[in-house]
Amino acid sequence: MLVQDRAAPKSPKQSQIRTLPTTLRPNRFSESKSLDFSTWLSDNLYKIISILLLIATVAALYFLRNVGDTAALLCFEKEAEALEKIQFPHVNWNSIPPNSDKSSPYANFRSERWIVVSVSNYPTDSLRKLVKIKGWQVLAIGNSQTPSDWSLKGAIFLSLEQQAKLDFRVLDYLPYESFVRKTVGYLFAIQHGAKKIFDADDRGDVIDGDLGKHFDVELIGEGARQETILQYSHENPNRTVVNPYIHFGQRSVWPRGLPLENVGEVGHEEFYTEVFSGKQFIQQGISNGLPDVDSVFYFTRKSGLEAFDIRFDEHAPKVALPQGMMVPVNSFNTIYHSSAFWALMLPVSISSMASDVLRGYWGQRLLWEIGGYVVVYPPTVHRYDRIEAYPFSEEKDLHVNVGRLIKFLISWRSNKHRLFEKILELSYAMAEEGFWTEKDVKFTAAWLQDLVAVGYQQPRLMSFELDRPRASIGHGDRKEFFPRKLPSVHLGVEETGTVSYEIGNLIRWRKYFGNVVLIMFCSGPVERTALEWRLLYGRIFKTVVILSGQKNPDLAVEEGQLDRLYKDLPKIFDRFTSAEGFLFLQDDTILNYWNLLEGDKTKLWITNKVSESWTTVSTNDNSDWFSKQAAMVNNIVSTMPAHFQVSYKETVKSGQSLTICNSEVFYIPRHFVADFADLVNLVGNQEVHQKVAIPLFFLSMDSPQNFDSVLSTMIYKQTPPSMNSSSLYSSKVPAVHPWSVSSEQEFINLIRLMGYGDPLLTELV
Repeated sequence: MLVQDRAAPKSPKQSQIRTLPTTLRPNRFSESKSLDFSTWLSDNLYKIISILLLIATVAALYFLRNVGDTAALLCFEKEAEALEKIQFPHVNWNSIPPNSDKSSPYANFRSERWIVVSVSNYPTDSLRKLVKIKGWQVLAIGNSQTPSDWSLKGAIFLSLEQQAKLDFRVLDYLPYESFVRKTVGYLFAIQHGAKKIFDADDRGDVIDGDLGKHFDVELIGEGARQETILQYSHENPNRTVVNPYIHFGQRSVWPRGLPLENVGEVGHEEFYTEVFSGKQFIQQGISNGLPDVDSVFYFTRKSGLEAFDIRFDEHAPKVALPQGMMVPVNSFNTIYHSSAFWALMLPVSISSMASDVLRGYWGQRLLWEIGGYVVVYPPTVHRYDRIEAYPFSEEKDLHVNVGRLIKFLISWRSNKHRLFEKILELSYAMAEEGFWTEKDVKFTAAWLQDLVAVGYQQPRLMSFELDRPRASIGHGDRKEFFPRKLPSVHLGVEETGTVSYEIGNLIRWRKYFGNVVLIMFCSGPVERTALEWRLLYGRIFKTVVILSGQKNPDLAVEEGQLDRLYKDLPKIFDRFTSAEGFLFLQDDTILNYWNLLEGDKTKLWITNKVSESWTTVSTNDNSDWFSKQAAMVNNIVSTMPAHFQVSYKETVKSGQSLTICNSEVFYIPRHFVADFADLVNLVGNQEVHQKVAIPLFFLSMDSPQNFDSVLSTMIYKQTPPSMNSSSLYSSKVPAVHPWSVSSEQEFINLIRLMGYGDPLLTELV
């Protein structure tokens, strides 16, 4: 019999309970335990101990944090920070072994000019054209997406396997699928004799197939262009970044890497300065077709599936960036000279769309340490828009950090005495500021060691001038260039509003001068300039009457002699009886009509406050010509009606002096026309010269204190340093003298200069 089948013996109590009636059964719960404290404590002791330990721990932490020695508590935080702190790499620059190419088929190949591209697909037509550029060796760098059978005659191709055999330190940090593997290509080119590297893209065609036509490939020697280069003005120290596309005719377009807060700055440069050529170690080209734009521009300006085909001004001069000012630099249309090879490093810890831009700003800052600068060039390539998606997420490093990065770089300083030490220090500082990570600090150290290993000599430092007081910019140092406004079908709100503003200006100028007749005397060949002058000034004035030494009916040019032209003016006045006034102008003086709106058209205008134009000479110490002119003036004054004589003699106290005015520009309002005609009649047949008669008439018609001074700030030079020099012209004065226009080309050059004050003029050329 099994144990579990056995029956337990019955107790007497159990037997008694079963025999009780149902109504008399005791409670179904067991008998209550004693409530003695010792019994309760023994049953709950483990719970009490756990609660007390928890309370004690909390109290101890609170006490240490707020009352006791905080170092005891914070030691844990410090240890955590120590684990996160970026380690500064220490490099022994004197013990880096050389690294020569021993594994590739090109071990003995040497070339001074290299084109480095990253390839992910089979060769493009643009890449085939790059291979044909004479004197340049194309180096194609593969990645994990490149077809294994990639090949192109004339190009050197380095696959991932071949790159791994080159024994460069940077290989430990490079991603397999990214274009930043071009870093291997830069080192390979330097290892094989590079002096110039064109950082290129495999979808851009070099315009005319000649890099030397667009860039300054040679900076020294016979092939170098010994010239000065326009440079952005450093006058405003708070201006740290510029949009170069404005300079080349597209102000509604901005480059990838320009801080979005600067996109709205679309104005022309007030003026430029100049810098000597030879230190433009980084040369950034502009791309026609699809320029280097960010995803914000690409998606907000594109109409459907239409490809971008944006054009820039190929005739605009190249422009340099001074210390303290930066510009976005990319990796597909840029030439690096050997002095800036260290600046080719593409960072690896940030997105690929931001890598070359951050490299460009980082490199520009360090370039100042060796006295170099960046120059932006007119269109050098045509890049085709494949209408592909622009990954906005890949640009987050740009849109979030680039503005802060520029400010940081401008303020960064280093006391190191060698360039590579400064480079490493800056990379470390940028990691501490969060612009990239510690990986790029280590990558920088590997990059610099690889440069030393392949034989690169770091450039010497030069005096750094950013902290010195900036030199003041004199008038003679100001160089003006007015960008063309090239048509664009992708107009933004800002540009549309600007165009409306310019049209509004034209209407305002026309309203002011629309009832004023311009009388112009041309001393040059009118068959070359008469129509151009009418085209220029006819947009503003009621009409333009042109006189010259020889009559030309076909061009509606009337005959007149400058030395006595005042005698012909009353006849012209009579032809325009409804005109509000008459403005006289010689063709050697340029009228900036937009600066004349403050003038009072009821008063006389003349250059009496321009000392070079309005002078007083003594007839006692001068030639017979002055004496004869003075005698005729005295004779005329003696026959004047009283009101003319009184006005004249209030100003001219002595009969032994003569007032001379070259009279290139003056204005006569309608209510003085009759007085002017009366004074011409008083002269009669006497041969009073124009520059004597005009001041005589003006002093007789009214007191000089009543003349309007609107012409007083004009530029007036007797002998300018060089005719038609851009340093002479300014759009901020009412007139400029002298200026010669004798051909269509000179007229076009003038229009471009005047375009700053009247931008719509650029539509004429």
